[in-house]
Amino acid sequence: MVIGKFLVLSSFLLASAGPAIAAPDEDKLGKALGYPVGNAENWFYDETVRVGSFSHQGEIPNIFGGEAHRLPPAGEPMVLPKAAHEPAICWDSVDARNLNVDDYLSRQRIMGLMIVKDGVIQVERYQYDRGPGDRFLSNSMVKSITSLGIGIALREGKIHSLDERADVYAPGLAGTLYGATTIRNLLRMASGAKFTEIYNGADDAAHYGKVATRDGQEAAARTVTKRAAPQGTRFSYASPQTDMLGLVLHGATGMSLSDYLTSRLWQPIGAATSALWRADRFGQERASAGFNATLADYARLAVVLANDGVRPDDPQHRQIIPLDYLLNATDWHRVPEAFRPHNAAPYYGYGYQFWLFPGEQRRFAMLGVYGQMIFVDPQRKLVMVQTAANATAKVGGSGTSLGKEADEFWRGVERGCGGGVTASSQ
Repeated sequence: MVIGKFLVLSSFLLASAGPAIAAPDEDKLGKALGYPVGNAENWFYDETVRVGSFSHQGEIPNIFGGEAHRLPPAGEPMVLPKAAHEPAICWDSVDARNLNVDDYLSRQRIMGLMIVKDGVIQVERYQYDRGPGDRFLSNSMVKSITSLGIGIALREGKIHSLDERADVYAPGLAGTLYGATTIRNLLRMASGAKFTEIYNGADDAAHYGKVATRDGQEAAARTVTKRAAPQGTRFSYASPQTDMLGLVLHGATGMSLSDYLTSRLWQPIGAATSALWRADRFGQERASAGFNATLADYARLAVVLANDGVRPDDPQHRQIIPLDYLLNATDWHRVPEAFRPHNAAPYYGYGYQFWLFPGEQRRFAMLGVYGQMIFVDPQRKLVMVQTAANATAKVGGSGTSLGKEADEFWRGVERGCGGGVTASSQ
């Protein structure tokens, strides 16, 4: 399933456009040129093409040296009705109080924002001339989707144990550090490999990416040769670990990631539009990046996650995502001490390719560089999806105010104003 090399026009029909507000840094992001789409060389680093590229990355020729695989939509998409009116959402920042949705959008480079409560869209906003028909780039949010594939393959018996070495299923990794790492430790970003990923174009991630594009991901794995710590002992974020999970999943199933997950995840969640997943010139998807989907389809996935792996409108209540695996992936109480909130990272914990919020209540996130975020609160059946064109490429929006303000805004969404976000306004 491979799409042709062509660009599509950006959707200009905006849903719930809301009050007209000025989006931040429009000139820097290419407004005067109509938010142009970049090419395989400049799409990631050049902010003048960031909006166009992050909403059309799936169609740019030769990214990762290959094309994009298509995940067709469901025959019966999950219906996401829209509330008649946006609820009042109040949030506080370090420099202001009683802010609202408009304030958040005017302060941050948000391309798309969707909030869903109990299966009802409460907020749907777009900036920079983006709209519901655009497929937005996941960046590292897709790492969580790869993890879900591992959980499904484990349920099907295609993977026998998470404590097996990666090279059991990906024999091309034999003799490599990653090949000798267990699937569980790859899921936890705990290979112990010495690896820098700081997005400056000159780090280990850049070198790995060049080799992967030229020679394939198995060859790129051979560029990582030293451990800074024993595997399983500490969290150290490095995207190649997810790519290795993709190789494991391909080897275990004998299918491309796109083919495997189309019938087991993308269609079962009720996706309404096809997704695109970038592959290298050998036809192997980059499991750590390069997934593209509409804002609403990301929200559909998040709704299923909020409902513990079940599509809420399914009368048979079929378990799309194995429950025990999902809990192990997203509940910080189930992870070792080194991977809990404030230990894995200054704020978040880390499960199986999911970021874990602090606090007794289970809440978790899918995060990607430049501000891509999906927040899930299963107890409230509440999710928030945002796609962004942040100024820095650090995961979680660090380096700018986005990471902190996204968390503050999310707290406001959870808290609500005058009773919280509800579905009663349908």
